[in-house]
Amino acid sequence: QVQLVESGGGLVQAGGSLRLSCAASGRTFSSYSMGWFRQAPGKEREFVSFISWSRSSSYYGDSVKGRFTVSRDNAKNTAYLQMNELQPEDTAVYYCAASRGVVPGNGYAYWGQGTQVTVSS
Repeated sequence: QVQLVESGGGLVQAGGSLRLSCAASGRTFSSYSMGWFRQAPGKEREFVSFISWSRSSSYYGDSVKGRFTVSRDNAKNTAYLQMNELQPEDTAVYYCAASRGVVPGNGYAYWGQGTQVTVSS
């Protein structure tokens, strides 16, 4: 069992930055790849980013490439999403999720509760 808790969301002006954290419980965090997703009101959930358990590979959704950076610290059982050059269209609830797979398309066994990111224009 892995429990995930996101933090770091908030209100920021367009062009600003935020860093989201995803803290995991349990001793097996390092064996899970981590994904980040977001969902805006009235929209479907969108893939944002993914980092493999070994940190050997990472992926980004087209809308965030070049602006967001995913990372993880297995010693701290935490994954991060650094978000720069935020735009109003980035406003959403952001979720982290844990997967046994090594690519974003694999299933996610555990999900966090989400953290709200609001970008004002």
